[in-house]
Amino acid sequence: QVQLVESGGGLVQAGGSLRLSCVASRSILNINNMGWYRQAPGKQREPVAAISTGGMANYADSVKGRFTISSDNAKNTVYLQMNSLKPEDTAVYYCRVYLYPREYWGQGTQVTVSS
Repeated sequence: QVQLVESGGGLVQAGGSLRLSCVASRSILNINNMGWYRQAPGKQREPVAAISTGGMANYADSVKGRFTISSDNAKNTVYLQMNSLKPEDTAVYYCRVYLYPREYWGQGTQVTVSS
């Protein structure tokens, strides 16, 4: 089992930056895939970025070049650095981990980008 706690969301103007953090209740050293998802009002939850234990990262096309996912194993934390934010990035952002045989989610953190 693992508990996930996100933080770092807030209100920012378009073009601004935020860094989200996801702290896990256990070591993430052997967790092969951790990621960030987001859900905007009236829309389905969608993947944003993911990182493997080897440090390989994948991004949704809509955030490539603007968002960066990283991890700090010593702090059991995964980060999402979000730059050049756009109003369409407004959503609740969730951290997700898959530990066989199930996935775990954090409670989410709200990101609001004003135009």
